Amino acid sequence: MEIKFLEDTKYRVVFELKGTDHTFVNALKEELWNDADIKIAAYNIEHPLIGIPKIIVETGNSKKDAKKAIMNACDRIKKENTQFLTKFKKAK
Repeated sequence: MEIKFLEDTKYRVVFELKGTDHTFVNALKEELWNDADIKIAAYNIEHPLIGIPKIIVETGNSKKDAKKAIMNACDRIKKENTQFLTKFKKAK
């Protein structure tokens, strides 16, 4: 994955995430909405086959940093996936 920031302020981040598709960015968007400080969490892929996802995250006027909110959401996704993998390996 390659990240290219298009807008980068404390409370608003817009970036492209080259090398991924709807799967990851949709999971990230959904997990961001679990954070009460998130005002905007969305993404767009202009072309379904060759488009690069553009993600927009905004915490508004809260004191929460947008990049930290993204990192926290990624940590929660990672934790959930690890728990799923552990349970899946135990299932027979």
